[in-house]
Amino acid sequence: MLGSVEIEGLFGRVVLVAGPEALLAERAVDDLARQALVERPTASIHRVSAPDLDAGSLAEVTGGSLFATDTIVVVTDLADLGQDLFDAVVSFVTQPSPDLALVLVHPGGNKGKGLVDRLKKARVQTVDCPAIKAWKLPEFAVNEARQAGGRLDPPTATKLVEAVGDDPRAVAAAVRQLLADADDGTITEAAVRRYFAGRADVTSFTVAEHVLSGRRDEALGALRWALETGVPPVLVTSALASSLRSQGRYSDLAGARLREGEVAAAVGVPPWKVKDLVRHARDWTPRGLATALQLVARADAAVKGAASDPGFALEQLVIGVTAERGRRPDAGMGR
Repeated sequence: MLGSVEIEGLFGRVVLVAGPEALLAERAVDDLARQALVERPTASIHRVSAPDLDAGSLAEVTGGSLFATDTIVVVTDLADLGQDLFDAVVSFVTQPSPDLALVLVHPGGNKGKGLVDRLKKARVQTVDCPAIKAWKLPEFAVNEARQAGGRLDPPTATKLVEAVGDDPRAVAAAVRQLLADADDGTITEAAVRRYFAGRADVTSFTVAEHVLSGRRDEALGALRWALETGVPPVLVTSALASSLRSQGRYSDLAGARLREGEVAAAVGVPPWKVKDLVRHARDWTPRGLATALQLVARADAAVKGAASDPGFALEQLVIGVTAERGRRPDAGMGR
């Protein structure tokens, strides 16, 4: 799924949004909620997390309210839904309520697959959100620009992805930023160089590279300069998350006899990135990578509105993540 989702008649229907690409899933949910509100403008919207539901709260949230009998319900984290609720959720497909538009969001993978299989057997409407492979990102960037009413040719899109990295959210944010400053709606290679390779050559991925190499002071300096020159804070968290996930996927290949191209395909990075992964591997343990990703997740929430000072949140992120580099597997036990 790369374009917008269009489904007619959402009330009396269950839609399953499934797949690991969180950006696409978020957009699909937004599209569906918007369409449902167009269909019934007075409907109420409820967003709930599956782990927080029990039989009573599920019945309450899907049963309408005193002031709005039409209800739009989005249930996220479906993989963590209690098994005692499986029958009730499937029943919304087999015995639909005309006043309810129900959207279920599953992140893909095997956890909760039993419920997904039952929903699909019941012929639930499904929106697939597969992971966007690294070599598909230039096409994704071109499509992003087109949907926003702009223009981006494939060679320039490739340059943009090389500069920004392999995280779809970072690529999408970069396209929006470039289009906002493009007078004629066209993203040029010169603009890509100006925003993501110029300005003292500081980009979000420059910060990430310093962090993964353990160069805390350089990372902090690069971060401050990047923010001063207009790099959005969300690009920094996206770049760092992408770099850490790539490093983790490379660690999972330890001992495998693969060529450089095969490693790049397995990890999902351009071939030129493999040397960086090899260089960093001796300094990052699985525990350190997992802790670092948790720190990134908290900082990402902060820069998206949970904190009043995104810059401070990012500085604390840099300090925290660089401290995890080289940490022994048993370090910090009992903290």
